[in-house]
Amino acid sequence: MADLTTKYLGLTLRNPIVIASSGLTNSVNDIVELDKNGAGAVVLKSIFEEQIMLEADHRLKKAKEDGLIYSEYSESLDYIDDHIKEKELGTYLDLIRETKKKVMIPIIASVNCISAMEWTSFTKQIEKAGADALELNIFVMPFNFDINSLEKKQVYYDIVNKIKDIVNIPVSVKISPYFANLGRMILRLEEHGADGVVLFNRFASPDIDINTLKVTSADIFSHPYEISNSLRCVAIMAKHLKMDIAASTGIHDGEAVIKQLLAGATVTQMASAIYKNGPEHIVEVLKFVNDWMEGRGYNYIDQFRGKLSQAKMEHPEVYERMQFMRHFSEIK
Repeated sequence: MADLTTKYLGLTLRNPIVIASSGLTNSVNDIVELDKNGAGAVVLKSIFEEQIMLEADHRLKKAKEDGLIYSEYSESLDYIDDHIKEKELGTYLDLIRETKKKVMIPIIASVNCISAMEWTSFTKQIEKAGADALELNIFVMPFNFDINSLEKKQVYYDIVNKIKDIVNIPVSVKISPYFANLGRMILRLEEHGADGVVLFNRFASPDIDINTLKVTSADIFSHPYEISNSLRCVAIMAKHLKMDIAASTGIHDGEAVIKQLLAGATVTQMASAIYKNGPEHIVEVLKFVNDWMEGRGYNYIDQFRGKLSQAKMEHPEVYERMQFMRHFSEIK
């Protein structure tokens, strides 16, 4: 058997298959099943910044309406505010604590955030609850015309700076590909202290039903062809980064895992394939990777990780070619 052990965010994983933040990782029982089937680590379903803050605002307004707050400047305002937020977070902290009792694989907490506001203080509680690392799922809408691209990027840096000042556990950042000068953006995340980056986030997308004339949701699951975007970025960035790279989106089988590792990824994140095929699919993926390694005489992942990254390619421009001209010019 090949040794699939790898390091991610300073943690030892038995293999590079990380279950991405999703409904798959929202209960202790489900995570236990993922563990039994061989997952290397799991990223818990995200707790949302808005989920905490808006719930608190709603309760506070209700308390005012009911006459429970005597003055706008009453100390009870702060008490209720803190109490509500702690209650909202409590379920998430319990998930971390209970899961840590049941499994030995690393548990990575996840926060979906859009600002560096007060919510950041709760990350210390996440750390105390036993999370092995923290993944920040940050997304600032690229269609906000009131702020420029530099201001949008600064939000990401500010969040990382603030979190790194609060916690001691490793911190990764999950981002989208929607940036001007994406490569420089990723480098700056490392400069600001990020221990890893997840490439890329996949968002809920709209569709239009032309029969009902309504906006609907597009397919929520990724497809194997979607791997190409992250594969390109992983391969290009591998030589430029010291921090770890987690490849995500479009990774559905063992072949996709191997491709991302060859490109230079540290680990791969998977969700849609597990939704479609069940936790048992992890076993099949790991067998494929193991058989492929044994068939080529690889005993360890580091023997081939990054072998086909841009830095190792004889013709590195292949990862930078964006046009179809050459392809179509050869069609008779």
